[in-house]
Amino acid sequence: MKRVFIVHGWGGCPKEGWFPWLKKELEKKGYKVYVPKMPNTEHPKINVWVNYLSKQVGECDKNTFFVGHSIGCQTVLRYLEKGNKKIGGAIFVAPWVKLNMKAIAEEGKESLKIVKPWITKPINFHKVKILGQFVSLFSDNDDWVTFDNIKIFEKQLHSDIVILHKKGHFSGKDKIKKLPFVLKEL
Repeated sequence: MKRVFIVHGWGGCPKEGWFPWLKKELEKKGYKVYVPKMPNTEHPKINVWVNYLSKQVGECDKNTFFVGHSIGCQTVLRYLEKGNKKIGGAIFVAPWVKLNMKAIAEEGKESLKIVKPWITKPINFHKVKILGQFVSLFSDNDDWVTFDNIKIFEKQLHSDIVILHKKGHFSGKDKIKKLPFVLKEL
């Protein structure tokens, strides 16, 4: 049976935005879908999130798929770099390894402190890219994710790149309640 793990972003939750819609649509197609509530979502820490995801997933194989949003994408990438099991693939929505630091700074010093490890601790893309197929979805008006991430995901991960128009950060705040592209790709 195909399993899909949808990993929300910083400050997010399983009931936010398009996650409930995607879960419902995938379940109609016979997938087993998990949308775990990540721990301490307002103050995400790499090891805590990766270890939590690892416990949720258990054993993964070619029938295991991931959908990450924002920092959830990083969580999936960092989870995958720790193991060397083939997966079916992953779709990254608003993925980043770099951020618009001006926008983060406007959120305050606490936000800068939270994001620092996520942007300074490198991801071993070489270990990840051999594990599955990847699609990265960006918006042309995302205030947080800079366009230099497109080149990084394309070159380092060999990810297919898709840019959608005026979807913001693909969050509940952007009023994104459905994301048909993700459903189609899975």
